[in-house]
Amino acid sequence: MSTPTAAELRAVCHPEGLLDRRSGEHWAGRLYMRQISLQITRRVVGTRVTPNQLTYLMIVAGIAAGAALTIPGLAGPVLAAVLIQVYLLLDCVDGEVARWRRQTSVTGVYLDRVGHYLSEAALLVGAGLHASDVFGDGGVGGWAFLGAIAALGAILIKSETDLVDVSRARSGLAPVQDAASVPRSTGAAKARKIAASLKFHRLVGGVEASLLLLAAGIFDAMHGDLLFSRIAVAVLAGVAVLQTVLHLASILLSSRLK
Repeated sequence: MSTPTAAELRAVCHPEGLLDRRSGEHWAGRLYMRQISLQITRRVVGTRVTPNQLTYLMIVAGIAAGAALTIPGLAGPVLAAVLIQVYLLLDCVDGEVARWRRQTSVTGVYLDRVGHYLSEAALLVGAGLHASDVFGDGGVGGWAFLGAIAALGAILIKSETDLVDVSRARSGLAPVQDAASVPRSTGAAKARKIAASLKFHRLVGGVEASLLLLAAGIFDAMHGDLLFSRIAVAVLAGVAVLQTVLHLASILLSSRLK
């Protein structure tokens, strides 16, 4: 089987509108990762590697990023940030391979969603363990608890979104459209627009959280303690709790369940 060109792959794997989806494509994918992923996909489509195998590797990379944060010092946040980039790359490649081979499946979609849940939760739990200095003198304490709260919030936020589709499907309704996400109340719509412009909700995402933790780790190395990592974990927990409540309210005030 001949290796497809990047242009041939792009026409099939990046259909019109893919990179413009308001809620479907990550900014890092649009900015750089989709260009890198195409080059990897070109070399994978001619092999026996399946899309689901790539998704399993994505999950391993994501969970490993969380585990890496238990490594003391700056090494943990650095390795975690690198592994999250690998996680994002594989998240792009598995879908591209599936579209090129026409091997998209319900199982693949399910594994992809589970992978996001597990990976982002693992990263935030790892952040709490890192801030607790779990293998040093700190043990597992309050910072680990805040990391777990952040992880729970990240899972709940994703669940709130996914359960919209589940609820609509069980009620015999078509998948929700982007326009339905706008709250019916004018005041709520303005508040949602302001919150969206601040983009603070993105902090609990894998890429953003890993970069925040990396920056905190660098400042910790300069400062000589875990002050900045602990501040980062507290911020992530606060954002996760606040966004869980606001996202639920946004869904209930919109037309997504109508």
